[in-house]
Amino acid sequence: MELDFTEDQEELRDGVRTMLAGECPMTFVRAIVEDGAPVEPLWQQMVELGWPALTVPEEFGGLGLGAVELAIVAEEMGRAVAPGPLLPTASQLIPALRELGSAEQQAHFLRGIAEGTVTGSLALHEPGHGIGLAGFATTATETGDGVRLDGMKEYVLEGAAVTDLVVLARLAGSDADDAVAACLVPTADVRIEPVTPFDATRGLARVHLDGVAVAADRVLGTPGTITALGVERVLQEAATATAAESVGTCQAIFDITLDYAKQREQFGVPIGSFQAIKHKFADLIVALEKARASTYFAALTIAEDDERRAIATSAAKVAAADCERMMSKEGIQIHGSIGYTWEHDMHLYIRRAKTDSLLFGTAAEHRERIARLLGL
Repeated sequence: MELDFTEDQEELRDGVRTMLAGECPMTFVRAIVEDGAPVEPLWQQMVELGWPALTVPEEFGGLGLGAVELAIVAEEMGRAVAPGPLLPTASQLIPALRELGSAEQQAHFLRGIAEGTVTGSLALHEPGHGIGLAGFATTATETGDGVRLDGMKEYVLEGAAVTDLVVLARLAGSDADDAVAACLVPTADVRIEPVTPFDATRGLARVHLDGVAVAADRVLGTPGTITALGVERVLQEAATATAAESVGTCQAIFDITLDYAKQREQFGVPIGSFQAIKHKFADLIVALEKARASTYFAALTIAEDDERRAIATSAAKVAAADCERMMSKEGIQIHGSIGYTWEHDMHLYIRRAKTDSLLFGTAAEHRERIARLLGL
């Protein structure tokens, strides 16, 4: 595997960072959090620059790039605490269509994504249910012309802002672990209940599925074993992109805290000159680089369809969550009393990083997955 960025990937990173610095400064982020300002201007800029088309295959009007490029964009979005439907669309909807969709479904929906008219998110989580596919309470009952969905999904990322949801459900009448159905459901057909998020820069929603009829042409793949295997691959991409976003946010926390330690003085000298503070930063940079290396290795295993992708993606999620815990704690502590205030931006970064550490599996869930995959 080639672990260094190519020249094109470096240019992509620099271009995304420059655009977000100009169009998504912290004043824009605060306006969303404090005043409910619309995200639409930023989203339209992303569409005009072709970001939704990033990982859409070229045959469907996309750029045909892969998981590494998506991780680069996700990291930069995390660094800027950028809002909007890009991340769930690129890391959840596109992989679901690619892994599960028929040629006709891909041609129809992927073109819409590339044009910015179709956005989507994965409806996975249920109350008291982790990221495993067994034991869904939401059911899919096969009908003559499709399926009927009954149940509820929660913590759906940008659920109220996207056009479509990939709903995962258990086939009615079966308790088998792989009896899974995936349906592409228009958000207009379901009842969306916005949930007050810990990170107010992004939307979370509870989705109520009360006898929702899904036509056969919106059922992705054939419900059952093949669908379950495809969904696992989708979850790996979603988890890796979430880890990449968390890495970007943690990098921002590190940079802001380091700048503060260089400027804040006690006893006539910068606090960054104290040995205890230096030790903290040494531990933080090690955790940050471990998380970044783990995340990009996971992205490479996805890009190359390496057999280690399942373990690698869980390891990336664990490393990113461990980094977040350290970075959030020290980011506030080193800032002292100002770190606790609403006026300081630190809490905006910490809220994003903590949300990412919970989405698509906690560190404990992924450690359990790693142990199971290793046969421990």
